[in-house]
Amino acid sequence: MPYITKDLPYAYNALEPYIDAKTMEIHHDKHHAAYTSKLNAAVEKYPDLAKRSAEDLIANLSSVPQEARAAVRNNGGGHVNHEIFWSVLGKGKSKPEGDLAKAIDKTFGSFEKFKEEFSNAALTQFGSGWAWLIVKKDGTLAVTKTPNQDSPTAEDAAVQGAPILNLDVWEHAYYLKYQNRRPEYIDAFWSVINWDAVAKLYAAAKK
Repeated sequence: MPYITKDLPYAYNALEPYIDAKTMEIHHDKHHAAYTSKLNAAVEKYPDLAKRSAEDLIANLSSVPQEARAAVRNNGGGHVNHEIFWSVLGKGKSKPEGDLAKAIDKTFGSFEKFKEEFSNAALTQFGSGWAWLIVKKDGTLAVTKTPNQDSPTAEDAAVQGAPILNLDVWEHAYYLKYQNRRPEYIDAFWSVINWDAVAKLYAAAKK
């Protein structure tokens, strides 16, 4: 199997009370694992695809054979998007520091204004999808959103860039605890961001 679902870097209950342990367990072990399994199945007939990273496949979907493209887009996206999501979750600082904080202030005016814009992207994503903070090719930050398991790295993304923070707004990410109250889930997200991890992704994207 070329692609694997890595273990969470923390316990299922590490994000309590904001994100409950049962949701984390089902989300990671069932939903994410299913995307990874289906991605492996999608590339099984294409040895050359299986040699490439999932990130490369998602960023270059036009190079994937037409008959496998939808499966790679949906399941590869689901795998990669979740890997990013788990990596930027954690408890620690309440807001970014250093170069990332300066870039957020420069782009959005303040951390609070960024928070408002990002939360609005998550809230207004119709149906399933993701909200993102990305670094565009010119090095500037932008907030965007994508439907389903689409990625801002894809060739046809409305706003392209390298993801450094994302929020899953599929119902499976929050329904056990928050039911249909997506705004409450979005508010809770701000208490479980690992800003050090986001800062590392920002630094890497700027190189």
